Amino acid sequence: QVQLVESGGGLVKPGGSLRLSCRASGSTFISYTMGWFRQAPGKERESVAAINWIGSRTAYADSVKGRFTISRDNGANTVYLQMNSLKPEDTAVYYCAATIRGSVVLPISADYWGPGTQVTISS
Repeated sequence: QVQLVESGGGLVKPGGSLRLSCRASGSTFISYTMGWFRQAPGKERESVAAINWIGSRTAYADSVKGRFTISRDNGANTVYLQMNSLKPEDTAVYYCAATIRGSVVLPISADYWGPGTQVTISS
């Protein structure tokens, strides 16, 4: 079992950047495919990005490709989401997720979730 907690959210102006972190507890973290989801009020939860356990494969939603980068540091039990060129439509609660299902195809089948961190893009 793995426990996840996100950090790094906040209020950013359009065009700005944020880096979200997801720190995991548990001995199985390295074996998990990890991903980021987001959900805005009144909208469906959207799969944003995913990365395999080695860190050699990634996937991105079309809405964020070229602007967001997912990475992981297994030694630190941490997954990151670097978000650049942020837009108002990126405003959402961002969730870290983990799955033992290894396919890096969006959306991943999440087995574990963090509590989320709010990202607000507004001028």
